[in-house]
Amino acid sequence: MAGNANSGRRAEKPFRDALRMQLKEAGDDHKALRIIAAKLIEKAQEGDMQAIKELADRTDGKVPQAIVGDEDEPPINLVSKIVREIVRPQPNNSNG
Repeated sequence: MAGNANSGRRAEKPFRDALRMQLKEAGDDHKALRIIAAKLIEKAQEGDMQAIKELADRTDGKVPQAIVGDEDEPPINLVSKIVREIVRPQPNNSNG
């Protein structure tokens, strides 16, 4: 069987689902989210490095991670090749 065996299946993420249910229950004004965001900013202002990292990741985006080998293997090198091939149909010989 070719392809991704998990394609089409929804990954179970119960914590995410529980958060979404609670946020929906909190209402459309997102008051609960604003309280959490304010507390995160407070922690960052106090010097909490995890809060600072979380804020930076959410505002500037996460820093890209390099794809490298391990201590025993060299870095991974990706090699790609694009081939363009023009195929012309052969004439259909109805005589034979």
